[in-house]
Amino acid sequence: MAMNQSDRSAKTAARRKTRGEEELRMHAMEGTRTALAELMAWNGIEEQGEAMTLMIHHIHGLGREGSARFLAAPRHKYVIPENVSAKLQIAYNREALRICHNE
Repeated sequence: MAMNQSDRSAKTAARRKTRGEEELRMHAMEGTRTALAELMAWNGIEEQGEAMTLMIHHIHGLGREGSARFLAAPRHKYVIPENVSAKLQIAYNREALRICHNE
């Protein structure tokens, strides 16, 4: 006799529990989704979970030092333009004169 959907779901849940399987979820912006899709296409992978699992295991295989460059968050640098810097300097000088004048 065939199992109904709830029996199949219960059996699957029990199997996952005995295997220690845990669902991991993440929210991703369009750029991240595009990068993952390209990686999958380049390597003939159809399932996102498989691609992410492979990446995690390969990066982990690099060890602590080898994996560090892949997990370092990129830092953005902001350079203040010269015209903004000049305006800030003028404002600073005016405030300094105002404070000196009030004392």
